[in-house]
Amino acid sequence: MGTDFCITRTKDGEDMVLTIDFESDEAIYVQLRNQIIIGIAAEQIREGDSLPSVRQLAENIGINMHTVNKAYSVLRQEGFIKLDRRKGAVIALDIDKIRAREELKGELAVILARAICKRISRLEVHELVDEIYDYYAGKCRE
Repeated sequence: MGTDFCITRTKDGEDMVLTIDFESDEAIYVQLRNQIIIGIAAEQIREGDSLPSVRQLAENIGINMHTVNKAYSVLRQEGFIKLDRRKGAVIALDIDKIRAREELKGELAVILARAICKRISRLEVHELVDEIYDYYAGKCRE
């Protein structure tokens, strides 16, 4: 199947672009989780927006409903969404900066260890971090 681009609508009528690679070793629910987080950072979806229902998103992407449900569950546990009986999954950022910094530190530790093993320099890492951060901060948008 390969990489699939899916444009789906949130319950609020906003377009949301998801990229799922069906040939990736990364689990589809993890890819979906990551794509939603990227959508939040890129402001494709915003605080208070309702995500598509589990059934609707599963049908749009062509995946099992349990996969979407798992991605939504992880996003809820990580403080990106809340589940509302009337609105479904709603973007609701839990801004616990101390916890977020600790989680980021743990994730970065592995990423930086991999970079060192691949002989990627400190300068190259800093350049990549600045590039990605600037993109999501809106400094490089056209």
